[in-house]
Order: sequence, then structure tokens, then C-alpha cells
Amino acid sequence: MSCFSIFCKKRRTTRQPSSNHNEDVPGGPSIKKYTYRELVRATGNFNQSNKIGEGGFGSVYKGQLKNGIIIAVKVLSSESRQGVREFQNELVAISDISHDNLVKLYGYCTEGDQRILVYNHLENNSLAQTLLGSNHSNIQFNWKTRVNICLGIARGLAYLHHGVNPHIVHRDIKASNILLDRDLTPKISDFGLAKLLPPNATHVSTRVAGTLGYLAPEYAIRGQVTRKSDVYSFGVLLLEIVSGRSNSDTRLAYEDQILLEKFPEITNGVLLLQTWIYYEQGDLEKIIDSSLGDDLDVAQACRFLKIGLLCTQDVTRHRPDMSKVIAMLTGEKDIESEKISKPAIISDFMDLKVRSMRKPQEIATSSTFLSSLMAHSSPLLSNETTQASLMAHSSPLLSNETTQASMISTGQDSMVSTVTSERE
Repeated sequence: MSCFSIFCKKRRTTRQPSSNHNEDVPGGPSIKKYTYRELVRATGNFNQSNKIGEGGFGSVYKGQLKNGIIIAVKVLSSESRQGVREFQNELVAISDISHDNLVKLYGYCTEGDQRILVYNHLENNSLAQTLLGSNHSNIQFNWKTRVNICLGIARGLAYLHHGVNPHIVHRDIKASNILLDRDLTPKISDFGLAKLLPPNATHVSTRVAGTLGYLAPEYAIRGQVTRKSDVYSFGVLLLEIVSGRSNSDTRLAYEDQILLEKFPEITNGVLLLQTWIYYEQGDLEKIIDSSLGDDLDVAQACRFLKIGLLCTQDVTRHRPDMSKVIAMLTGEKDIESEKISKPAIISDFMDLKVRSMRKPQEIATSSTFLSSLMAHSSPLLSNETTQASLMAHSSPLLSNETTQASMISTGQDSMVSTVTSERE
């Protein structure tokens, strides 16, 4: 397995992994190297009562340093190659960058076989737990708060894409990776899958990794990651924030249940599909969260939904970059002049495998479940609606690979399917 490839700024250094677990690791001058003893003391020996999150490759604990600073301690599995790789990726990606809408990395620990990252602690957990989670939160997400959250995420992502050199592609933008501070300012977190784009590069070929429902299909199929892959994920997240629902939430109103009857496979893209159908019918208001109060700006909410659809278009080049997204969110650029085409959906893991084995021209002509949608006899779909046919052909993408769909839970977050294709 090759080590994480990086193209660095002059102040960054590239290091090859050593068999000695105590080696120095890349990091800016403000990044502190903690002792394991310090972190044991801070977290109460990693007491379960201090655990605030858990992912596929490690756990996160709340802790307090001797100086009183509250921290989040991310302990990555040293036995997992993926855990070690995520540790390296996070250090390289964000050790020397700073933005109001990114988590702040304080330091790390590499004693023995430990791989631990130390971040600032954010009081209000993630969007997945507070806004989209099944457990009711005490936080009131009024429309103004949601607008600020959408803009904050967009600005953080635009900074990664355009404000640093080399540019950074996050690869795992989703609700559980958006943390909220005391003032509900959003912070993009978890850079374990991040990739740095070399100068003048349009994409990086890499293993496929990310979360179904947020995963851009062209990236999932070809393994070529671009900044537009993040734009797709942001588009899905934008729909979730406006609607107050997860993209994989199948708890639909009675009149919308036909979606699940017609497309039982789309459990990871229900909201996106539903939004597109209502957009075509000129009825986007039905997607807006009904719990929003008097401060709701319906026109602005519908504009945000259209931007979400624009970000998830099937053709990658038709998606806006994040700078343009911000201009549309703030109203500086008119969304109405943009042509919005069908969004692309990877419905499930089997769909990903089959479509990955198809020829490029077949993907181009039949790449989504939306290609034959018609709104006639039903408010949503006609009885003539059919799925795009799936045809299996030989392809190098999934050959000789170990491909798995793993289930990851973060804190009280609902289980989500995360695709990882090991090719390194």
C-alpha cells in the first residue's frame, strides 16, 4: 500500500512513514505534540462517559487540559491501515490552515503505536445529531440560523477549494462532519479522506471513499476526485438543511410514499429525488421544513433548494464552483438564469458496483434513476415510470479490488452506509 501522496506548500514537508511509531509527523509550527499521559489525564483515561463520537476508524472523547481548555480527542485505530492513513491525511490537510468555518487542530500524539488528534471542542455537536437526528434537540434552528449555517459551510469549503495552495478536496462533506460551536457557527471537520490537488491538476485518481447519499456518482464510478465532488455533497447537504430531513430519510408523507413503491432502491437518495420532482412541478415549497416559524423566507428557501439541485447535476461541468455557490446563496448572482438538469443519484451499494462495470457511453445515457420520470397520473410519478436499466460489462474499476460497504455510527447519529474501496 502506497503512503498518502501529497503536494505541499513550501512550508509543508513530505515524510515517508517509518517503522518507528515515534517519528515526527508533518505539522505547522502551531501544532503541539502531546504526550499520551497528558491525554489520558485530560479524558479520565478515555472514560466511556467522556465519549462524544465514534466512527469506523476510531472514537472521539471530550477532555480538559491542565490549563482548563476543553478539547476533543480523536483516537484513531493503530491496527487499521485506514486509521493510520486518516491520521496522516488530517495532519497534512489542516495542520497549517485556519478558517472560521473549519475545526481547529491543536495537536497530536504518536507515542508508541498511538495515533491521536486533538481539536477544539465544539459544544453543539453535529448537524446530523441536532438538526437531522431522530433524537429531538433543544436547539431551535430557525430560518436565519439555517441561512448562516449554509453560508458558513459554503465559505469553509470555498476556502479549501480556492483559498489554499495546494487546493484541498474534503471528500466526505456530510451532516455528521459539520460541527456547531456555542453560537451555532458551522465548522467542517474530519479531514481523514482529504486529498490535495497538485498545481494545474483537474482531478486526482484515488480509492473511492465517502458516504452513500452524498457521494458524487462520477467519482464513485471512475475514482476520479475533483472539487466538484465536494460541490455535489454540499448540494445534498443544502437540501437537508432547508428540509430538516436526511437524504436517506424514508419517512415520507402519505402522498409521497409512491416514491418508495416505484424506487425501493433509492434509500440513499430519497430527498434529492423528491426535490427534483417537486422542482419540475413548480412546487418546491413542499420540501421546506414545516417546523420553520415566522422568520421563514419562502422565496429564499426555494432559491437554496434550486442551488442544491444545481450542485448535484449529473454533468460535472454544469455544477458551479463554491465561489459561485456563495454568490448565489447571498443573492449576488441570479439562480433563475441557470439551467438546472436532472441530479445524479447512486441509489445503493449494488447500484454503485453495477454502474462501475458499465461502459462510459452507457453511463452517460442512463446514469440516474431520474432519466424516465414522468409526472402525470400521480402527484409525483406516473405508473409508466421505469428505472434506468442496469447493464453489466467489464471495467477495470472494480477488478482486483476489495470493495466493502461499512456501517458507521457517530455519537447518536443514525447508521449510514460508507463506501470504501481499497486500492492502495
